[in-house]
Amino acid sequence: MFFQIIDILGTVAFAVSGVLVAMNKRMDLFGVLIIAFVTAVGGGTLRDMLIGQTPVSWMTNMTYVYVIFGATILAIILKDKINYLRTSLFLFDTIGIGLYTVVGIEKGIQAELHPIICIALGTMTACFGGVIRDILCNEIPVVFRKEIYATACILGGLTYFLLREFMNDTNFVFVIAGLIVIIVRLLAVKLKISLPNLYRDK
Repeated sequence: MFFQIIDILGTVAFAVSGVLVAMNKRMDLFGVLIIAFVTAVGGGTLRDMLIGQTPVSWMTNMTYVYVIFGATILAIILKDKINYLRTSLFLFDTIGIGLYTVVGIEKGIQAELHPIICIALGTMTACFGGVIRDILCNEIPVVFRKEIYATACILGGLTYFLLREFMNDTNFVFVIAGLIVIIVRLLAVKLKISLPNLYRDK
């Protein structure tokens, strides 16, 4: 039950981030809904296909579809209440990657995969929806820029497996690992920490 709650919260966070990007691009209602949908389920769809879990989770559980529709409508209704669009997008996106990282890792564990592969699955789950969103919105995906994004997911994944060696409470491990992802990303942006740039400015 706790695992599903985390998954749904991640879905809401990513759906709202998709809505914010789509509205910033001045898309119509259909465009906003599509961007919200692919942002919310893109990473999970790739994950499920890679581990051979088909039909993918959102096709077998309509709760995710309803949650995405509800989050999209609520975000549109409250669009005038959401000040500082860029800040709001960053926060929802950061919360989304934190929650989806642990969801993807748990899916990998259930499939009895190696911890390294589980971390990779968690990172893909967290990042791929945003990649699709940015490509459809004609933006360079955040994960391909120098910002700390996928790196935060990997650190959260490493923390998850480290904590599992010392703690029996899986729910507590979920929360801490997810918070590590969120905190690392927040601090990286706040302190302007980024990966090295391979290209020198001319």
